[in-house]
Amino acid sequence: MAVYDVVIIGGGPGGYSAAIRARQLGLKTALVEEADLGGVCLNWGCIPTKALLKQAEVYQLLLRADEFGLKVGEPEVDWTAVIGRSRQVADRLSKGVAYLMKKNEVEVFTGRGRLTPSRNVAVADAKGTIVAELEAANVVLATGSRPKSIPGVEFDGEQILSSREAMIAEKRPNSLAIIGAGAIGVEFAYFYRAYGSEVLLLEALPQVLPREDEEIAAGLADSLVRQGIEVATGARVVEVKKQKRQIILRYQVDGEEQSRKVDRVLVATGVQGNIEGLGLEVAGVHVRNGAIEVNGRMETNAKGVYAIGDVAGAPQLAHAAVQEGIAAVEFAAGRQRPELDRRQVPSCTYCQPQVASVGLSEKEAREAGHDVKVGRFPFAASGKGQAIGETEGFVKLVFDAQYGELLGGAILGAEATELVAELGLALRLEATYEELLFTVHAHPTLSEAIMEAAGEAFGEAINL
Repeated sequence: MAVYDVVIIGGGPGGYSAAIRARQLGLKTALVEEADLGGVCLNWGCIPTKALLKQAEVYQLLLRADEFGLKVGEPEVDWTAVIGRSRQVADRLSKGVAYLMKKNEVEVFTGRGRLTPSRNVAVADAKGTIVAELEAANVVLATGSRPKSIPGVEFDGEQILSSREAMIAEKRPNSLAIIGAGAIGVEFAYFYRAYGSEVLLLEALPQVLPREDEEIAAGLADSLVRQGIEVATGARVVEVKKQKRQIILRYQVDGEEQSRKVDRVLVATGVQGNIEGLGLEVAGVHVRNGAIEVNGRMETNAKGVYAIGDVAGAPQLAHAAVQEGIAAVEFAAGRQRPELDRRQVPSCTYCQPQVASVGLSEKEAREAGHDVKVGRFPFAASGKGQAIGETEGFVKLVFDAQYGELLGGAILGAEATELVAELGLALRLEATYEELLFTVHAHPTLSEAIMEAAGEAFGEAINL
């Protein structure tokens, strides 16, 4: 039996990052992956969807060419090429992960890993035959998640889709209903509407992007409606009835029932962790509400067993999984380091306009007992925003009124997912409004909106 310091089950962003960090720490490391290296994020999630969304953004920019004094005619869409490019990007990066495993001397086992009663790892092939057993001083469970269906609306891969089928559709549907207006639902709503599909976006909760600041979510909803997306919040799905060519969708809003015929239904109500078949029961690992229980060090209740990423529950974001994976192996190696502060994990939605946030929202800050000051700065007042034709949205920052410390921030607008990193660093460093305000931001840039929002909170904005 091969002996390792660390065995990682799952080769997504969290798993492969943990493997690389373990090798940097001098630990003998194995990684077990049953499918493609890179996991769902790289192959069927974050990366290919961002490729699709960029292509939709370029198409929409071409349609706006007249605004920039350009005459390009009516652009044509090669749908097969649109889908094909996203797959090429994913394939290229998956091969890149394989290279990183080889470069860092991580031993990769292809198969499905599970814990044994002795807390070693058995590796099975597609037929369930055990092909290897690995003795491990430490095991990191990083098996990710899969799309969650809802009762009565089970995926069939043809009419009722998960995000996986939605990103490789052979033909663009003329009409599409999306159940769930979280990040996945909103991104696909933007993508399909950008190419001309009629889109109905349903959300059971009172706002789109339910985890985001209310003002930001309201601003995004207004934008989606202007783009031609029908948005229904507080919506309860009553029935999804498949017919030969179309689907009849019945739903209620404010007690009033409505009906719609659509070509496809995309269920985007979240994900569930892949906890099945991991041997959790025989190893005595505790599970709660469908997620493996961990502490701040990513340790389960079973000695030497860690869990990271989606399988360990919220926030179920790839960048959180990466940091959790690195933290897990550093703790396993006996290194002293701070635990991951999940309040500093940014949330990003890559529709247009983009949405990004980190830290506390205004509502959360007030509920936590803070006396707050709030600063806002619209991109319509940004010189760079005007120059590049991106004036939609705003920056919103929340500060502690007494000490001026940044508590959180949210951005609606162009490149929000890039701009949010400054806010993440500011939170990490416990920065005050003055430190944001006194940092010299290059002009003209969209990032100046952060500086201006900080100033506006305390009556010191210049360009507003």
